[in-house]
Amino acid sequence: MRRTELQVDKTILIQYCDMKKEIKDIRSRIKKLDKFLENPPIVSDTVKGTRRDGTIGPIKITGIPEPVYNRKLKLRQRYQMLLEKREVELLELTCQAEEYIQTIPKSELRIMFRLYYIDGYSYLGVAGRMSSMFPKRRYTEESVKKKILRFFEKN
Repeated sequence: MRRTELQVDKTILIQYCDMKKEIKDIRSRIKKLDKFLENPPIVSDTVKGTRRDGTIGPIKITGIPEPVYNRKLKLRQRYQMLLEKREVELLELTCQAEEYIQTIPKSELRIMFRLYYIDGYSYLGVAGRMSSMFPKRRYTEESVKKKILRFFEKN
C-alpha cells in the first residue's frame, strides 16, 4: 500500500470519528429545540385599551411569542435535514473505514481499530474489551495505544 493511500485512509478514520461527534451535536440541538417547541415560554404584557365591558384601562395579554416560535420551528426543520444528510455521509464513511480496516493484516489490530475508531472506545476501553476477548493476553491502555500508533508509523 502506498503512503498516500494510507494517509487518505487514516484521514477517513479520523473524519468518521469527527462526523459521529457532529451528528451527536446536531441531535442534541434538535432535542433542545424540541423541548422549547413542546413547552414554549408564555409571555405577558399589559396594554391600555377598551375591555369587553366597554371600560377603558389596562388589559393583560398572555400568549406565546409567535415570531420566536416560528423561527425555532424552521431552525429545527433545517437541523433535521442536516442530520439526515450527515447520517447518509456517515454511512458512506463507515463503509470506507470498514474497508480500510479489512486491509490490516493482523486480526488483533483489526479488532482494536474497530473498537477504537468505529465503536468509539477509548484506549482504556479497547484494552478492557481486548482483555475480555483474549484472557490469556495482557492489554493495557498504553499497549493498545502503542500498537495503533506503531501500525501507522510502519505503514
